Amino acid sequence: MAVAVRVIPCLDVDAGRVVKGVNFEGLRDAGDPVELAHRYDNGGADELTFLDVTASSGNRETTFDVVRRTAEEVFIPLTVGGGVRGVAEVDKLLRFGADKASINTAAVARPDVIDEITRHFGSQVLVLSVDARRTREGDVPTSSGFEVTTHGGRTGTGIDAIAWAKEAADRGVGEILLNSIDADGTKDGFDLELIRLVRAAVNIPIIASGGAGVPAHFPPAVQAGADAVLAASVFHFGPDDMIAQVKTAIREAGFEVR
Repeated sequence: MAVAVRVIPCLDVDAGRVVKGVNFEGLRDAGDPVELAHRYDNGGADELTFLDVTASSGNRETTFDVVRRTAEEVFIPLTVGGGVRGVAEVDKLLRFGADKASINTAAVARPDVIDEITRHFGSQVLVLSVDARRTREGDVPTSSGFEVTTHGGRTGTGIDAIAWAKEAADRGVGEILLNSIDADGTKDGFDLELIRLVRAAVNIPIIASGGAGVPAHFPPAVQAGADAVLAASVFHFGPDDMIAQVKTAIREAGFEVR
């Protein structure tokens, strides 16, 4: 029996405010994270994801405070990422009210950290965020044509994104948050090829992210293999009932939704 699709608003947090850009650049203010989280909780979101897009030491404590205040206000699962380097950061996030932690750059630098975190807290706590982009002229070629990036999509690694997703799944990560850097903020739709490739490589849940602009963009991502769909702009700047519209579109396409 198929698991119901989850709809997840994403709050990209910088210095205590929600921001949104295009292709991870040109960030503009989108509001107070706690107020938005409360709105999405009331609007039918299944989960929330917070990503500290700069993850600098200067605003790290602000993010922990945002996590705490949000956890006090909403009652749906909360995933937090940005600056997670190991067991200590995950432990602190969980104590501040997060349900899951998302890791990216630190795992690319030292893959063993995945094993350490999942051994300590269990696979269900850890989400691997894969910021993938299509390789460009001059890039190190990858077998799939997609490479992993780090530091908020700014730094290419030459690592094949599909192979990395499979390795992380084999190491025990609970879910993969699959971000298309090329589609991010464009509102042109999800990168369906990327979703299909990762779906063929792993058996764990995939959260598709990047490119959603209208409710009709979400069902194709589920058809391509996503277990959950995540978006930011379409929810931040759209009508208040956008989550309901997205769920209706997914349901009318023949998929079970929460």
